[in-house]
Order: sequence, then structure tokens, then C-alpha cells
Amino acid sequence: MKPLIGITGRTFPYGDVAGAPDVLAEAMLDAVLVDYVNAVIASGGIPVHLPQAVDPADLVGRLDGLVLSGGADIDPARYGQQPTPELTPLEAARDEFELEIAQLAIGAQLPTLGICRGNQVLNVAAGGTLIQDRPAHARYDSPATATVHRVDIDETSIVGRAYGAQVEVNSFHHQVLDQIGDGVRVVGRADDGDVEAIEFDGLPVVGIQWHPEMFRRRDPIFDWLIDTATSA
Repeated sequence: MKPLIGITGRTFPYGDVAGAPDVLAEAMLDAVLVDYVNAVIASGGIPVHLPQAVDPADLVGRLDGLVLSGGADIDPARYGQQPTPELTPLEAARDEFELEIAQLAIGAQLPTLGICRGNQVLNVAAGGTLIQDRPAHARYDSPATATVHRVDIDETSIVGRAYGAQVEVNSFHHQVLDQIGDGVRVVGRADDGDVEAIEFDGLPVVGIQWHPEMFRRRDPIFDWLIDTATSA
């Protein structure tokens, strides 16, 4: 049986969408990027969008796996810092939902993949911190499918078994991990030394800073997630 893989998304006004009728401008959308959906399907899973209005405790026990998706910056108050001017607009409800579901998933040993923001959510959920602005990593001048730097990976790790010792990646983040959370191990670094991949000791929980789903091809780390979720 194909595993159910929950995917987090974001909530925003319908009025932000081009062509939305004025009368529905204040209606709210709960949305997830289709690239995540297609990546889960390509590796053999069934994607399930996770609305933020649902109690995370009601979700974790019903899922076989979890994808914490990319998106806006996490409120620095969540890791004990004051905000810097470079922050994107914050999404407090999303922070609350994702940090709670991440902590529950870790506690339940639910197979979990954090991508970009999701990688940062995992670290903050474990008590870690972030560097709030690393502009060199925000390569919005490149197509989503372009690789712009190398990641060196510990070959003994889950990520290393998926990709090998090195992988060329895209880069659409302006924040990176700083202090590493409890039980978290760094398993991949960019060529400038910044953290690009983490794992939780003894758990099927992985975070990566790049966006493999944007390459629009079957990806080894999604294969790992689906395989692990199937056998859990």
C-alpha cells in the first residue's frame, strides 16, 4: 500500500492571486506547491496537504511520512533573537503549526523530510538557531532547475546514501543554520562551509537546505522518504 505523506503549506489571502475577484479578496487560501506533490507521487507516495487549522496531534498518528516545505522566515523570537531588517514577512500561525508538528514527528519517529524552511524548522524545533541573513545563498537570479553550488556530504549518513559524497544543488534561501539543535547532526555543508543537510541521531528525520522537488525529476531523498515510510 502506498504511504500517506503529509505536506505543509501556507495560508494567504485569495486577493494575493492574480485574477481573484474583488468580492473574494479577503477569503483565505490554504495551498501547497505542486512540485512537492509531484515529487512524492514520483517516488511512490500519496501526498496529503496539511491545513494549519488542524491540530498537529490529530495528524501525526495518521500519516506515514511528513514533508516540511519551504517558505517564509521563521520568527526569530522562536529561537531567542531579535529580528533583523532583512526578514521576509512572518507567518505566525505557520510557525506555530510547523514547529509543533515537527516536534511531534520527531517524538513519534515519523519519517520526515524538511526542505529549505523545513530544514530550519527542524533545527529550531530541536532548540537550534539560525543566521538571519546570508544573501549569497539567495540565488533568485537563477532558474529553479539550475545548480549553483556544491554540497559535500557525509557518505555514511542517510543523505550520503541517497546522493553520495557530493551533490550539485539550487539555492533559494537567505538564512542558514547556526547553533545546531539537540540530537541533530550536520551531514552536509556548502562549499562556503554553511550547513546544508542535517539528520537526527537514530531517527528517520532529515533536513536539507536546497529544493530537490524543483528539479522536477524523481529524486533520491524523496525515494528514501517513501521507502522509509512504507517500511515503518
